[in-house]
Amino acid sequence: MKPVMRRIVLCGLLALVPSVSQGADSQSKTPSSTGDGGNITLQKKPGGGLTLQEVVAQVLLKNPDLEVYSWEVRAREARALQEGLLNNPQLSISPQDFWGSGKLAGFDSMENTAMLSQVIELGGKRMKRQRAAHLDRDLAQWDYETRRMEVLTRVSQDFTDVLAGQERVKLHEELVGLSQKALETVQARVTAGKVSPIDEVKAGVALATHQVNLDQARSTLAGAKQRLATSWGSTEVTFDHVQGNLFATVPVTPLQNLKDDLSRNPDLARWATEVIHRQAVVTREESKAVPNITLGAGSRYIQEVKDYAWQVNITVPLPIFDRNQGGIAEARHRLSKADAEKRSVELQLQRALSIQYANLVNAYKRVENLKTKILPGAQTAFEAVNEGYRYGKFGYLEVLDSQRTWFDARSQFLDALAEYHKAVADVERLTGQAISVPPKPRPLPYEREREQQR
Repeated sequence: MKPVMRRIVLCGLLALVPSVSQGADSQSKTPSSTGDGGNITLQKKPGGGLTLQEVVAQVLLKNPDLEVYSWEVRAREARALQEGLLNNPQLSISPQDFWGSGKLAGFDSMENTAMLSQVIELGGKRMKRQRAAHLDRDLAQWDYETRRMEVLTRVSQDFTDVLAGQERVKLHEELVGLSQKALETVQARVTAGKVSPIDEVKAGVALATHQVNLDQARSTLAGAKQRLATSWGSTEVTFDHVQGNLFATVPVTPLQNLKDDLSRNPDLARWATEVIHRQAVVTREESKAVPNITLGAGSRYIQEVKDYAWQVNITVPLPIFDRNQGGIAEARHRLSKADAEKRSVELQLQRALSIQYANLVNAYKRVENLKTKILPGAQTAFEAVNEGYRYGKFGYLEVLDSQRTWFDARSQFLDALAEYHKAVADVERLTGQAISVPPKPRPLPYEREREQQR
């Protein structure tokens, strides 16, 4: 399983479903249309864990939020198809000179005219209307891409919560095991008359407290699993655990390098298509100023001479009052507005990146300080006090205090790691690519001991 921080939204994840393809205009790139894939069922795995790749595949297929945007893309594709269709011809039949008075009574003097007419659109209206509709569809695809990255970022963070929850359960299980052994040791020392019975009471209280904390950690983990399962629309958890490397970290990339990658963010990248779309709307509105021509042809039956005659009709609107002045002005104003909107989005992304980058730096520093300074000292003190207690050099209060310090430090370490990986997910969501791949970390001392016990 790749480290948690590699999983995020853009490199490995985007490889699963192609994200960009050539759009309707050769000058812009837009995300590819979504398509239906085969169903992937997450089976229960008593002997194995759920990988992030399996989660991502399932989410891309079944997430309700993504399904909403996928249908919107299809709806706009249908609209583009409709805009490209020709106007239907019209058939008109006009009976006249019947049911009158005198010689015109009845139907003997009735004359019939049958006309077939067709609207001829001038100014390239249909082509320009269809082009604007295709670009509108491309914008819907960008909206889908934006939402997809948001969903995958959230899923990645939920995956991190499950990973961290599993480690917390292991930590509390270890603490309960140590407390059980400590209680047995204290009971033996009380029986031998070496310590006060009050130490046995303290050990029993500590064990009960740790058991309560273990139950709470298991409940929190169950909730994290349920949140992860709901990301693909499941109402129940069908996996036992997840597989990932929570302890992998890498030095933080300089902020300027990340700012250079902001252009990959779909919220910003979409504006190339947005500008072209608004230009197409201006062209479409300008074409409406050119009047259409309606051509009609048919035959007329003249009752008086019992003969037929051809009839031609040409209708041309006169653009005297309405030349679509308002529509053209509106489209031009919206085109001018695009530059300001793009700059606004860019500034918002830079601000968000600065905030998330600060969170990432702080989380990374906290992880490193705990790993290199606090954890080693707390472990050394814990082992020394426990060893000294066996020989009567320390009281049980010192044992409890060192145990609490050691396990509190490890709990803080897990919290810091979870915070770090969530911050990585947020930064990668903004920059549009994954942060550099971390090396496989060396296990901490207590991790090596855990592996040896297994």
